[in-house]
Amino acid sequence: MSDVLPSVVYQLGIGGIGGFIVGYTIKKISKLIVVLIGLFILFLLYLGTSGIININYEKFGEALTSLFIFAGQAAAWLIGLISLLPFMGSFLTGFLLGFKLG
Repeated sequence: MSDVLPSVVYQLGIGGIGGFIVGYTIKKISKLIVVLIGLFILFLLYLGTSGIININYEKFGEALTSLFIFAGQAAAWLIGLISLLPFMGSFLTGFLLGFKLG
């Protein structure tokens, strides 16, 4: 029993620290990506209103909706996969803490 406890504590510690770092990083990167997508959409709208390009707003909205649905499905699949890995309880806790603080 005394040989097992340090191994479990090590796995929980590494999982928690790793999860925190990954969660914090993903949150920061996702904020940057959202800002860049927003700027791109504003640029397209500006080009559309100034007459430089023609935008089919119906198809544009459908494309954005399908993109967000796909991202939500991928995130749900990833969370299901992560929950099956060893020491993921601490990893997930650290991830959520890092994501919240990020």
